[in-house]
Amino acid sequence: MTTYAALLRGINVGGSRKLPMAELRTLMAGLGHDGVRTHLQSGQAVFTTGRGDEESLAAELSRAIEERFGFPVDVLVRDHAYLKAVAEDCPFPAAGLEAKQLHVTYFSAPVTPERFAEIDPEAHLPEEFRLGDRCLYLYAPQGLGRSKLAEALARPRLTKGVIATSRNWNTVLKLVELTAPEG
Repeated sequence: MTTYAALLRGINVGGSRKLPMAELRTLMAGLGHDGVRTHLQSGQAVFTTGRGDEESLAAELSRAIEERFGFPVDVLVRDHAYLKAVAEDCPFPAAGLEAKQLHVTYFSAPVTPERFAEIDPEAHLPEEFRLGDRCLYLYAPQGLGRSKLAEALARPRLTKGVIATSRNWNTVLKLVELTAPEG
């Protein structure tokens, strides 16, 4: 049995695409997953299963959500080892930053620096980004809402062909905690 986090993209934001977390838990339990828990209202669920892999579990959950709620939702599924590695590999001094200043964008597939070559890093300082394993770390000193770099990174042509969903540093760390093996 492996514990995973499901990261749902773009739900319960701005009054649209409502997906109640209690109903998500029921749906996931109905798919045969154990220990289903949700974190916040912005689309994180933790569950345990002994079948499937990240891609097949994400596809299954995405299909089930669309069938049940009537709208498509992109889903990424990641295990504890991956989530922990992302937190440990952070290239910024996370311990010395506020959670609103540091974000991780998780991708469904590896992305290369060439994808982001059009972005001039100097033009966005003091904001910075670094690529990791199927993720991007963003340091935004004034927070995501005021970040011009975050806006540039989210351009559709830069995320074309991959699912991308971002979480603040508190959520990154909480997902590591929630997926950790018991014992």
